[in-house]
Amino acid sequence: MKWTKFTLDTTTEAVDLISDMLSDYGIEGIEIIDNVPITDEEKKQMFVDILPILEKDDGTAKVSFYVDPKEDQDLLLQKIRKGLKELSNFVSIGSGNIEISETEDKDWLNNWKQFFKPFRIDEDILIKPTWEELSDVKEKDLVIEIDPGISFGTGSHETTKLCILSLKKYLKENSTVLDAGSGSGILSILAKKLGARAVLGIDIDEHATKSAIENAQVNHLPTISIDSIENDINKLHQAGGLGFVTGNIIEDDGIRQQIGKDMYDIVVANILADVIIPLAAVITENLKKDGIYIVSGIINTKEKEVQEALLSNHFTILETNRMGDWVSFVAQK
Repeated sequence: MKWTKFTLDTTTEAVDLISDMLSDYGIEGIEIIDNVPITDEEKKQMFVDILPILEKDDGTAKVSFYVDPKEDQDLLLQKIRKGLKELSNFVSIGSGNIEISETEDKDWLNNWKQFFKPFRIDEDILIKPTWEELSDVKEKDLVIEIDPGISFGTGSHETTKLCILSLKKYLKENSTVLDAGSGSGILSILAKKLGARAVLGIDIDEHATKSAIENAQVNHLPTISIDSIENDINKLHQAGGLGFVTGNIIEDDGIRQQIGKDMYDIVVANILADVIIPLAAVITENLKKDGIYIVSGIINTKEKEVQEALLSNHFTILETNRMGDWVSFVAQK
């Protein structure tokens, strides 16, 4: 089988935003070519003696992705060009030229796995891909195994790291946690392993829900089957446990009612700023009084907008944390 390859000329500063945009459009994997110098942290994760020689970093980058020729490529290109135009209001996207070519069938969906190695977040949280073996595990380590599949969230991205560190700080034993936009389930799994009594992950993508359930099983965390949302989630809260469900809590009042009003000690949302902003207006229904709201996935150009959304919905901001170009807030109802 042949694939249609799209190569986008852009800038290194726009790569993260473009990657998130492509993910929103259902693109399952991308390749990035640039001349950004390798960091000390990246060097430690590269098991090679001789590092690649890069040309001088001129700020440019190429982002490539592959599409099945059967898909409506004209419609996809329209969406991408519209998205690039919107992003150009916040960051330089370069020329934005898109080159189209044809490539032979290859296992491009799995090629990225070679770059995903076990790594630590804080001193005692260890994230490992399911296909890797661990050679250095300490007795106190909390190990989480993840296969992201087509859903975002390996734990290595700055936004996920910010959420993990905040969860570790604010989660208390027997807390109830809602993971809004659960993706691969990494934050839900972490919350349960940190001692939460009841954890519910919700995502609008049924494939992400399936991936999260599979990742929970890999981590030896049985999940409660949620067939009837209201009844089964009530069981989850009464008995404790971990569950995942598909639904849109921003647009669906019924879903918000069914997952539990004034029910959660912590809500964590590692999604995009444009989703966090409207979510802030409704999530107070599900948080307990004095509940903690952890949000991440916020590019620094959107920081003020999210801050204003939190304050206008009567949250008190406890912390503002940053990592790279990304921002995370910890707020209280």
